[in-house]
Amino acid sequence: MKHRPSLPLALRIAGPALIVLLLGFVLLPVIVVTIASFNEKALLSFPPQSWSLKWFERALTYPDFRGGFRASIIATLWSSTIALVIGTGMAIAIKRFEFPGKNTLEAILLSPLVIPHFTLGLGLLILVSQLGAGRGYGLLIACHVMLVLPFVLRSVYVSMENLDERLEQVASSLGASPVRVLFTITVPLLSPGLFGGWLFAAIMSFSEFTASLFVTTQATQTLPVAMYNYVREYADPTLAALSVLYIFTTAVALIIANFFLGLGRILNIEESH
Repeated sequence: MKHRPSLPLALRIAGPALIVLLLGFVLLPVIVVTIASFNEKALLSFPPQSWSLKWFERALTYPDFRGGFRASIIATLWSSTIALVIGTGMAIAIKRFEFPGKNTLEAILLSPLVIPHFTLGLGLLILVSQLGAGRGYGLLIACHVMLVLPFVLRSVYVSMENLDERLEQVASSLGASPVRVLFTITVPLLSPGLFGGWLFAAIMSFSEFTASLFVTTQATQTLPVAMYNYVREYADPTLAALSVLYIFTTAVALIIANFFLGLGRILNIEESH
């Protein structure tokens, strides 16, 4: 039995060292922003000369941020849930059935991945202006549904690839109706993919800025839009503090989801056994 030659010591050290350097380079802006958010002075400076938590307090109590957070929650919950329903139905149809225009439909559903978001936002703004409609929550939610639908579609489709269709066939052979098979067999088996798709859709919707800038008003501005308006007037570390809170919350949500669901398997980057 032949033994594979071992890598030289330099290569064994260089590989992990390169990974550490790349991770450090990617995380460097996050580290700088985190440290700057504790600066006591009302100017962004690095490193801070003195430390304070007052900017975190301002980030949590500033009226526009609180209103933007409320608008973002409304848009996120509605858009991610609607996208989950539509995306699940479309994923099942594309996976299970053959019909004219199937490839075209799939391309249209995935097109927001390649179309710049500002194009979609500007197009919707022109459309509602021509129709004389208002820029309320309905327009904002519709815009976000279009943007997050590909992520739901991808997550559900991957889960369906791992679904054993024989379980559905057995249930049908025992007399279960198609609706009962759907809600007692298919949906429970797809639940990790459904929740994973909903979670990524919610994160994308909550952080969406480019398209939201065109379709929101003062009453419906989301948190990213409120942050943009804030930075145009102030240059204090409040946004740095708010960014740290957002990064921490998102990281915790992804860690919890990965622990309970296994996001690697859902996204098809790990083989299921």
